[in-house]
Amino acid sequence: MSFSGILKEKKILIGVCGGIALYKVCELIRGLKKEEAEVKVVLTTGAEKFINPLLFSSLSENKTYTNEDFFKSEGSILHIELSKYPDLILIIPATASFISKLAVGSASELLLAILLSTKAPVYIFPSMNASMWEHPATKENVEKLRKYGYLIYEPAEGTLACGEFGKGRLPEVEEILEVIKAHFTEKNLLGKRVLITGGPTREYIDEVRFITNASSGKTAFFLAKEAYYRGAEVHLIWGLDAFPYVLPKLNYFSNIPFPNIYFVKTTREMFETAKSLFPQCEISIFAGAPCDFRPKAPFKGKLKKKEELTIELELTEDIAKTLNSYKSEWQFTIGFALEEKEKLLNYGKAKKKEKFFDILIANPLSSAGKDQSDYIIFTPKEVLEFENLPKAQLAKIIFDLIGS
Repeated sequence: MSFSGILKEKKILIGVCGGIALYKVCELIRGLKKEEAEVKVVLTTGAEKFINPLLFSSLSENKTYTNEDFFKSEGSILHIELSKYPDLILIIPATASFISKLAVGSASELLLAILLSTKAPVYIFPSMNASMWEHPATKENVEKLRKYGYLIYEPAEGTLACGEFGKGRLPEVEEILEVIKAHFTEKNLLGKRVLITGGPTREYIDEVRFITNASSGKTAFFLAKEAYYRGAEVHLIWGLDAFPYVLPKLNYFSNIPFPNIYFVKTTREMFETAKSLFPQCEISIFAGAPCDFRPKAPFKGKLKKKEELTIELELTEDIAKTLNSYKSEWQFTIGFALEEKEKLLNYGKAKKKEKFFDILIANPLSSAGKDQSDYIIFTPKEVLEFENLPKAQLAKIIFDLIGS
């Protein structure tokens, strides 16, 4: 089964202003083209001082428009034509000067005229010196643009081109791409609360050694991202020390809250955190890989290597089964089963029934830590099978099934 990316054939117009961060637009165009989006670029007069239009034309495989095109008499009204072209417009990097011109409704050059004419959503990514960003005039102009309906993604904090440290950096391209993907994701989970467990847990033998497993948490991340992009209030219980993934801040221009991430170590911590959140969540997905056993009596300090050691283990909390045992009718729960490939079908059926899941996803042992896997999905109505399915696509399928 093949899946098309969410940006396939989407028409993106990028307005480039004269800021030093415009070099990132090259990588952004590459990313959009890789996702099979169509891209056109319009340069401001300031941007023309920084770069030759030929570069963007080569990357986008389309003509790059400059202010010279605004005044050519070719029997058409260019800014109106371009205003009707895109599904989405990006202004990147947006300088303080350009923001001020747009705030007063200036149409003095091609890109400004397009923005005054378009009905397409417009995302503005400011980039400038921190003092310029904090200036009252800039703040007033940004707020005015927000009232007009422009979607302002605030700059990041870091070392700026001038050598100073502060808020004014253009976000990294990966983050900008995620903003665009989130935009095109249907917001069918607005107002819903989603609980997700992810990653392994640790059960300590002594204060430095522990039992764990090879779970990467990737499946849980993709599930959390998909729920977040669909508008949910996400609660992710995370069994790893760090969260190495990029998520955009949609709360800059919407009421969608940034995901809550709860870092835990042991199965008991994962259970207690899930137990406190579960009663308020309409959807709970147990994608974590908690250890099934823990040392009955962990040693204090660090064990010395002297002789062979026998450790007595006890069962840890069964998080999903315990919480599912008192779920309400309005709650929907999903679980995972990791098992040997030839046992998946029977084991998945049995686990779904035993632990009271609405949906259960069974996948083979070989999938741990990988970006794709074979899956058997047991829904309330049918059994679905997939081969070599990317985990990102699995997340989309699961939330589509919940809504079906």
